Amino acid sequence: MNQPSTSRWADAARPGARIGHEVEGHATIGSTNDRARALLAAGRDGVAVVADEQTAGRGRHGRSWLTPPGRGLALSVGVRTALAARDGWQLALAAGLAARDACHAGEAIGLKWPNDLVAEDGRKVGGILVETTVEGDRIASVVFGIGLNLDWPAAEMPADLVATAASLGEVLGRPVDRVELLGRLLAALQVELAAVERGRSPVERYRAACATLGRDVRVETAGRVVEGRAVGIGEHGALLVESAEGTVALDAGEVVRTRAAVPA
Repeated sequence: MNQPSTSRWADAARPGARIGHEVEGHATIGSTNDRARALLAAGRDGVAVVADEQTAGRGRHGRSWLTPPGRGLALSVGVRTALAARDGWQLALAAGLAARDACHAGEAIGLKWPNDLVAEDGRKVGGILVETTVEGDRIASVVFGIGLNLDWPAAEMPADLVATAASLGEVLGRPVDRVELLGRLLAALQVELAAVERGRSPVERYRAACATLGRDVRVETAGRVVEGRAVGIGEHGALLVESAEGTVALDAGEVVRTRAAVPA
C-alpha cells in the first residue's frame, strides 16, 4: 500500500503554477475544504490542501465523506476568479472531467451526474464538492474539493459501503501512486478552470463521459421524486429525464440524490 508521508505530498507541487504551486500536507484534518477556504482568506490562493485522513469531510447537501488513513486522496484547492456567476454551474462538471482524466482509467471510470466518479458497475470511486463565493454578478472565489478512493480493498470497507463503493486501484488492477495522481489532478484542474474562464463550456465533453445517460434513474429533489430514463445533459448542465410527466430538466442545485431506479 502506498502511504506517502506529509512531506512527500510536496513532491506534487508545481512551482509557478496557478493551482498547486504549493502543497500543504496533513496527516489528519477535519475538512480540507475548510482549510483551503481559510488559506484563501489569508491571501494564499492556489495552495493544494491534502490529507492522509479526513475526519469531517463532507459531500453535497452536508453528507459526510469518509477518508480512511492512507487509502485515498482528499484534496481541496481554493482559487480566486472573476467568472460570471451565471456560469458557475460549469465548475463542478469541469472538476469531474479533470478528476477522471487524472485517474488515467479511460472508459473504466465514468461520471455519474452531477458529481461522482463511478466504476463501470456503478460503484462510487470518488466525489466532488465545489463551493463558491459570489460577489455581485461574479464568482470571487471557488474551492474545489475532490475525494477519491484509491487503495481501499472491499474486504476492508464497512459492510454498508461494499455494494456501492469501489477504489481506483481495484478498477486499474494495480496500486495507485497518490503523489503522481495528485500532480496530474492539479494540472488538469488548472487546464479545466482556464477553459471555463475563456468561455469554453465543458458540457459536450461531460456528456461523452457521463455514465448516467441511457439509464433508468430515480432523482430525489427537495420537493419531488422523478423517475425515468436519463436521456441527456442540457446546455446549462441540467439532467434531462424522460418520465411519465414528459421530459423533465433537473438542475444539480435542486437534486438531493440520483440513483439507479429499482425495477418494479
